[in-house]
Amino acid sequence: MREVSVHILRDKIKELVQEVNFYYPRDIDKKIKEAAINETSKIGKETLELLIKNSEIAAREKIPICQDTGMVIVFLTIGQEVHFTDGLLTDAINEGVALGYEEGYLRKSIVEEPVFDRINTKNNTPCIIYTSIVAGTEVELEIGTKGFGSENMSTITMLKPAQGVNGVKEAVIAAIKKAGPNACPPMVVGVGLGGTFDYAAVLAKKATLRSCESSNADPRYAQLENELLVLANELNIGPQGLKGDTSVLKINVEYFPTHIAGMPCAVNISCHVTRHAKVVL
Repeated sequence: MREVSVHILRDKIKELVQEVNFYYPRDIDKKIKEAAINETSKIGKETLELLIKNSEIAAREKIPICQDTGMVIVFLTIGQEVHFTDGLLTDAINEGVALGYEEGYLRKSIVEEPVFDRINTKNNTPCIIYTSIVAGTEVELEIGTKGFGSENMSTITMLKPAQGVNGVKEAVIAAIKKAGPNACPPMVVGVGLGGTFDYAAVLAKKATLRSCESSNADPRYAQLENELLVLANELNIGPQGLKGDTSVLKINVEYFPTHIAGMPCAVNISCHVTRHAKVVL
């Protein structure tokens, strides 16, 4: 049995929510710089260069890359031999988010209920927490801070199995086309296939946080990722919706077993920042 203080988790989350708001993740930085070199549209290239300049200023001054500093999503993978001490895990996670946003002077965007009063909680909590239990003694912490310009463009479609891979392609490309400039492209797109109505969306969210330098381990799904990327960039949405070759930086697909009668397809759209980080504690 390994004991882990929840204070360690709190402090790491406080650090990470500031880090991902001040600095591009390495994979995103690399993708945007490559896109700026390869972009053939004059205005598209200039726009990508401005995004890079913006990120450099943010890193130098330790100010947010974007004014929408997002809603925090936490994926926590816990070894079943781990015992947390010094308090409640959920409280520690939210405390870490609150401290990170307050000390980092990050915009607080969370309201305490969605329909009626919509009163701001004033510390960007609560966050969304997903936990899974695995073998071992490690704790893997993965976070994203999701802006809602892109989140609002996300979709879920309950496809029929007979629609097959072409149905998936149509649903994903339709979502990207509809998102257009509203998602602050070039986008990163997470696709969740299978499971249930709700779990497909979780898979799609998880997919947006996966490195843009990775591919699905199943070669069929890796090929689907590549084919979708080509189709998406043929839409000519371009950087910030100003036309060009670079509408989407990467499409990541995750899948899960599903029922014989269904084929859920969730598409989570993420903006050009796509803030994410992962550490093992």
